[in-house]
Amino acid sequence: MSVALVSIVMRDVPGASPASRQRVLQAADELGYRPDTRARLLRSSRSRLLGVVFGVQHAFHGDLVSGLYTAADRVGYELALSAVTPQRDEQRAAASLLQDRCEALVLLGPHTRTAHLAELAARLPVVVVARAVRHRDVDVVRTADESGLHEAVDHLVGLGHRRIAHVDGGRAPGAAERRRGYRDAMRHHGLAADVHVLSGGLTEDDGAAAARALLDLTPRPTAVTVFNDRCALGVLDVLQRAGLAVPGDISVVGYDDSRLARLSHVGLTTIAQDIEQITTLAVTRAIDRLERNPVSHRELVVPPHLVVRTTTCPPPATCPPPAT
Repeated sequence: MSVALVSIVMRDVPGASPASRQRVLQAADELGYRPDTRARLLRSSRSRLLGVVFGVQHAFHGDLVSGLYTAADRVGYELALSAVTPQRDEQRAAASLLQDRCEALVLLGPHTRTAHLAELAARLPVVVVARAVRHRDVDVVRTADESGLHEAVDHLVGLGHRRIAHVDGGRAPGAAERRRGYRDAMRHHGLAADVHVLSGGLTEDDGAAAARALLDLTPRPTAVTVFNDRCALGVLDVLQRAGLAVPGDISVVGYDDSRLARLSHVGLTTIAQDIEQITTLAVTRAIDRLERNPVSHRELVVPPHLVVRTTTCPPPATCPPPAT
């Protein structure tokens, strides 16, 4: 077989007879040969790679990465991943993707200052997911976080709760918006005097520390909204170790609807972010920038929705006992 004929078959384009195509594919299978698509793209000066910076410590980032793979595959792009760890910061993670010849960057909940994001955006398209960024050169896809917390408080008030606390996310992306949504919702329901924000964060340890502070409050809240699902797990652990029934004594609402919340032994009521829509919009926006398609808005905001599971019910006086 000629090189040209083999190339035709491996590129799956017309020009080879069925018999020749079968012989080439059989030989390739026996040899374990796979086409080097990246080498082919190098010749065309395109990599068709989207770089993704994500945090290994965030369960929700794992869900987003899965969605990005699906969205990219639909349009013929590949992902290159670069992780942020306690020993590896976001700038180093992004720099490694630039070396891999990624055509655009998708950054999941970055803490990087806006000026640095703008510097990256001057070199290639940058799409930030799950964080508001006010800069004309940076595209954003995020959830309406204030609306999400408003929905959480509405749910708890609808069950009859009045003393509702909030465990915040400190300076994490989205924390200020969620904190604001909680305060606004409490005021909307005439509960401004019952607003109580507890210092929290991103992790189970942060949630545990906040829960210990919550146990010392008098009177104790009958419900609590938490910055994210991972932090909520820490809250649940401390409350249950203290002998409180969830939701019998206190109701808990998380945020993200990550895979942790969906575990059967957790069953966390939470605010879900629409992963499919968020990741599809992020990939679409990156490609729009690469192909110079017209774009009307730099920020795309996706509405969240409440998912009710087993960690919320009416206040203790009216809540049914937990199932045995």
